[in-house]
Amino acid sequence: MTRVNIHKIQPAAYDAMFGLEKYLGTTDLGTSLPELIKTRASQINGCAYCIQMHTKAALENGEKAERLFALSAWKESPLFSEQERAVLALTEEMTLITNHGVSDEVYNRVQEHFTEEQIAQIMMVIATINAWNRLAVATHTQ
Repeated sequence: MTRVNIHKIQPAAYDAMFGLEKYLGTTDLGTSLPELIKTRASQINGCAYCIQMHTKAALENGEKAERLFALSAWKESPLFSEQERAVLALTEEMTLITNHGVSDEVYNRVQEHFTEEQIAQIMMVIATINAWNRLAVATHTQ
């Protein structure tokens, strides 16, 4: 069964989402960290379309395949820095927000590594990819 094509039916909605993407391109988070966030959230949300898109982008930006392979097990992997671990923990808690919100422990770990401006940027990356994931999964985007 074909599902609604929001981009075609409601292009203004997609224009707004692309506005968020344009903003995300202005952050000072670099290229690697946002792609790790986007890939991890997409893994949690089961969004094959976004996993493929963001692992490809990560590789094109110089990310190592080995780290992408280990991303779903980042807690046990030695391949991620403490800074990345803090962001991945925040990504998981924001993506699974109904479980218990964002804990003080996770938020405090992020504060150890990032400025308030960067934390706001990280949260916007997480929120935006979660919105994209939900749209792609709900509409069976291929």
